[in-house]
Amino acid sequence: MLSKKIFLYLFALVAVFLLQSQTTVEIEKSEKLKIFKFEIRDEIGPPTWRITKMAIDEAHRIEADYIVLVLNTYGGLVTSADSIRIKILDSKIPVLVYIENNAASAGALISLACDSIYIKPGSTIGAATVVNQSGEAVPDKYQSYMRKKMRATAEENNRNPDIAEAMVDPDKEVEGISEKGKVLTFTANEALENGFAEGIVSSVGEMLEMAKISNYEITNYQPSFVDSLINWLISPIISGLLIMLIIGGIYFELQTPGLGFPIFIAIIGAVLYFAPLYLEGLAENWEILLFFIGIVLLAIEVFAIPGFGVFGILGIFSIVLGLSFSLIKNDGFDFSGVNSSVIVQNIFLVLISSSLSIGGAIFLGVRLLSSDAFSKLVLNKVQKKEDGYISSGNTINKNWLGKQAVTATILRPGGKIEIENELYEATASEGYIEKNALVKIISHGNGHFIVRKI
Repeated sequence: MLSKKIFLYLFALVAVFLLQSQTTVEIEKSEKLKIFKFEIRDEIGPPTWRITKMAIDEAHRIEADYIVLVLNTYGGLVTSADSIRIKILDSKIPVLVYIENNAASAGALISLACDSIYIKPGSTIGAATVVNQSGEAVPDKYQSYMRKKMRATAEENNRNPDIAEAMVDPDKEVEGISEKGKVLTFTANEALENGFAEGIVSSVGEMLEMAKISNYEITNYQPSFVDSLINWLISPIISGLLIMLIIGGIYFELQTPGLGFPIFIAIIGAVLYFAPLYLEGLAENWEILLFFIGIVLLAIEVFAIPGFGVFGILGIFSIVLGLSFSLIKNDGFDFSGVNSSVIVQNIFLVLISSSLSIGGAIFLGVRLLSSDAFSKLVLNKVQKKEDGYISSGNTINKNWLGKQAVTATILRPGGKIEIENELYEATASEGYIEKNALVKIISHGNGHFIVRKI
């Protein structure tokens, strides 16, 4: 009887031990820290802003304990960097940045927004002066904007704001650190000595160890194919090319009657341009509508109203604003939160792309239509006087009003009609009229007839 009690006692001890061991394992598993990691290794722009937004949102969705940003960039657009800065500052999850070689210009601003900065040996941070595409410093009003952004971000994370300003302004002097006339850039050791880095490390693992973060699992941000495609489409270079495609297609279409291949290309370009911007919340309904209203106004000016006037100017104005505003993060008709330089920058992008497109279209049109393969598409016959072609300036017969004639060329809206085997200048009263069409003479002007298609 005693041995039976001892056996039951031993069995209970073993059961309690196994249960405690299992509980301990489960607790250890549940206490594993979640690290969410994403990378920025390209020029700062709309795609990197989109990656940052999606990564931080995903980190909050899975309730990560820390966010790790691996950064290696020479800079980019200040507007995109500022959006990334705000997203990081607003994050409820601590963000650690690992600078892998470079955090220049816009990259320095992003780094300052993070809770902790760790830097790889041989890396640099700073040189945040705003420059144009040629690498030249832009006017002071843009530098002022960047200076204040750097200063405010440094203050937010308890870093020296004067040093942050000196990374933008060569005239900013910080005793013992920055000389006047030179933009400040820190090496890894200098960043550590001046409180712009928490440590110098050679890997993300070493960074986490220095930050006293252990027993963790890392989840890497992996964009889907659709995300990668959208990131590619909203990059400034591709946006510029799509604008060229849209404007070039519209230009070619306005030069030819009917609906053809150019307008199809323009539609494809417009879809690829507006769709990703709409999905990202940049292009709003009224901005897209403004673009299409511009096309309608331009078509009315070209096909319905002779000459070029109010409708044409309003059409071009609407198209440019529709394309430009779609690149801007505004709230409806409220642009109060948008820096004026951003609006000007996007308008210039649209104007430059449009100019290149029209210039290229004219050049391409001349080359194609002068070639043997396309020469039959244009009227290139010389109308010599000895062949019966004469000016109709003083030979208008008013008795022909109300009579019928045949178009000798396309009227767009001006051209020539044939009456009794002679050619006369004529203008279509509405739209354009194709060649060899039967028309009625309804009026006359200064040396030409005004006709309407029958």
